Amino acid sequence: MGDKAILLVEDDPDDRVLTLRALKKNGIGDNVMVARDGVEALDYLSSSGEYTEQDTDTVPQLVLMGLKLPKVDGLEVLRRLRADERTRSLLVVGLTSCEAEQDTVDHHGSRADGFIHRSVNFAQFSRAIQQLKPLLASVN
Repeated sequence: MGDKAILLVEDDPDDRVLTLRALKKNGIGDNVMVARDGVEALDYLSSSGEYTEQDTDTVPQLVLMGLKLPKVDGLEVLRRLRADERTRSLLVVGLTSCEAEQDTVDHHGSRADGFIHRSVNFAQFSRAIQQLKPLLASVN
């Protein structure tokens, strides 16, 4: 499980630390790249911007992404990922703080593969993160 690459897209430093901690606790946080906004995520996934030297075959198996991102929001990142043939089938899970965010994604037809609710309680959040294990296991 540890060899699966994950791109965590999160602008809030506290939420980044919490998510990385929950991933590590569940044994799925060994290969995590962090992007701090939507532009950085898109640059990483397309090997552009500061990532032009990156191997274009380096695509994570999972994008774990907050939806309220600076520069380019999560909905737009998701739309672009689904529009690009190279990233169309990429597993994308949204990190939400409320059901309204999930409804917004569903309303826009952006086709996220799932959602994890950021609970105030770390144990609950960690159990929710654990749901990623079977998803990652099914990805080549």
